[in-house]
Parts: sequence; structure tokens; C-alpha cells
Amino acid sequence: MSNPALIYFLFKIADDDLIIGHRNSEWTGLGPILEEDIAFSSMAQDELGHAYSYYKLLEGLELGKPDHLAFMRDEKEMKCCQLVEYPIGDYSFSLMRNFLYIYAKQVRIEALTNSSYSPLAKLAKKIKIELQYHQIHAKTWIEKLGKSTEEARLRMQSALNEALPLAYSLFEPHELDGEIIREKICIAESELETEWEKRIASLLTNAGFAVPTVDKKQYYGGRNGYHSIHLQPMLDEMTAIYRLDPEAEW
Repeated sequence: MSNPALIYFLFKIADDDLIIGHRNSEWTGLGPILEEDIAFSSMAQDELGHAYSYYKLLEGLELGKPDHLAFMRDEKEMKCCQLVEYPIGDYSFSLMRNFLYIYAKQVRIEALTNSSYSPLAKLAKKIKIELQYHQIHAKTWIEKLGKSTEEARLRMQSALNEALPLAYSLFEPHELDGEIIREKICIAESELETEWEKRIASLLTNAGFAVPTVDKKQYYGGRNGYHSIHLQPMLDEMTAIYRLDPEAEW
């Protein structure tokens, strides 16, 4: 029997990881230093791997093969939040977006280790371990650049001002949230948001950044299929080869 709440939830976390993974992969060969080129490429590979694992769970629910779920859905069918859709910008924006995303994902994954859907809980325990390295990378650069030169701090502060309102789209409410909570698939988005705010505020403040007050609902829409102008062009590029021959074997 289909479970709309579970299906929606799996799609949104899968789509988030798919799109941020693709965006981060765009730094491959372009990183400011070789070490960061490798680091962002490696993290992108992990995010795509996590997305694949979620799509595999959806395949188990008879929704289709992972490649098809990733590459053959239209923009309106995507459940990703708007934070992950935006172009990579300069490196300060990508670093700040990654920091905000990883800490939100960390909070969600910790909650999912207790999910009533046992395949997801088992997967979350594995991902939680892998996320430790992403979290260390994100925290290290926030601290390093916050206490570096005036230019570095100002560029990162500007990136925070731009990325923070976008990041609240990660916790956008949805009509199926009540069912997700009742079935104990995950805790409430508001609880995840509150814990995330607490973690990032402490780190940002200690690094010397000012946490701006923002409109949390400014970039809502993605969970209901209403996306930024940046998603469709990215999907066209990302899915071009697969759509040429979906049945091809590589």
C-alpha cells in the first residue's frame, strides 16, 4: 500500500541531496586550492550517493528505478528546497551554503536514526557517520575565515546574509507533515529548525559573524513544486545525456 507521507518525505530529502550534490560538483577543477577542489568533489559524491540511497528506498516502494527518479521528473515534480537550487556563485557563497546545509542535514539525520521506517533509520545511522567529515570541513572554514582577514570576514558575512533566508526553505512546512509526525517517520520541521538555529548561531557568533534577522518564509515553495528560476536550466543540463536514451546501459 502506498504511503503518501513517506513518499513525499523521501523525495524531498533525496532531491535536496541530488541538487546540492550536483551544484557542489560544479567546483570540480575550479576550487581555489587543490585541497578544496578535492574536498568539494568528494562531498558532492557523498551527497549524490545519499540521494541514490533514498531513491533506492523509493524503488522499494515501487516508484521506479533511481536513475529514472533522479533524471526523468519535471521541475514541478521535484521536492527540493530553493536553497540548493541557486548557482554556486563565488566560493564564499558555496562555503556558507554548504555550512548551513550540512548542519541542517546533520540535525535531520540524527532525528531519522529513530524513524519508525526501519530502512530509513538504518540508512540514517550510516549517513550520520559520513556526515562527520562534512561537518568538520564546514566548521573549519567558518572559523578560519571568520577570524582571517577583514576582506575574508566581510565576504563571508555577505554570503551569510544572502544564504540564511534561503536556508530556511529546508524547513518549509507541507500538508503531509502532520502525517509524517503521527507515523513517527520524523519529528516536526519546526523542531528541526529550532535545533539547527541553535547550533549554527553558536558557531557563527563565535567565529565573529552577525546572524541577521530574516524573513523565514521568503523562499518557501520548493516542497510544493514551486522553484526558483535556477532549477529548470540546471535540470536541463543535468539530465540531458540520460534523456537521450533512458534505456541505455553504460
